[in-house]
Amino acid sequence: PIGPGGPGQAAPQPPTAGHYGYPAPPAQPYGGYPGYDAYGGHQPWGPQPSNGLGTAALVLGIISVVGFCMYGVNIVLGILALIFGIIGLGRAKRGEATNRGMAIAGIITGSVGIVLGSVLLGFIIWAVANGEDFDDGYEDDPFATSLVIEGRG
Repeated sequence: PIGPGGPGQAAPQPPTAGHYGYPAPPAQPYGGYPGYDAYGGHQPWGPQPSNGLGTAALVLGIISVVGFCMYGVNIVLGILALIFGIIGLGRAKRGEATNRGMAIAGIITGSVGIVLGSVLLGFIIWAVANGEDFDDGYEDDPFATSLVIEGRG
């Protein structure tokens, strides 16, 4: 015969009644903290959102707007912000990212940076093409001197 508490016997259960006749609260998982499994790690909740492209679009867009006097570099940064923002917005629509607003702001600031850079670069090209040539000799210089030797004859 198997004695009490021997193999195959169930351990005695504590009473489940709570205080004053109410049922006892459910037992907490490992360590008493909800959300942790028996090994102390988090329970799997699914993949984390990939918000990197929306954030990169916003940062590049802000740099392209603020640095509009970088003579063409801000146009490249604006184009990158536009591309990253469009891809980030697509991820947000599919539910893979949670920063839809950042992606939209990156698209807007990237577009503004492209426009500002293009206008400034166009103005510089126009000014160089239509500007006066200041290196046309010494006739406009009031301090220019010339040596004139007259022959006797």
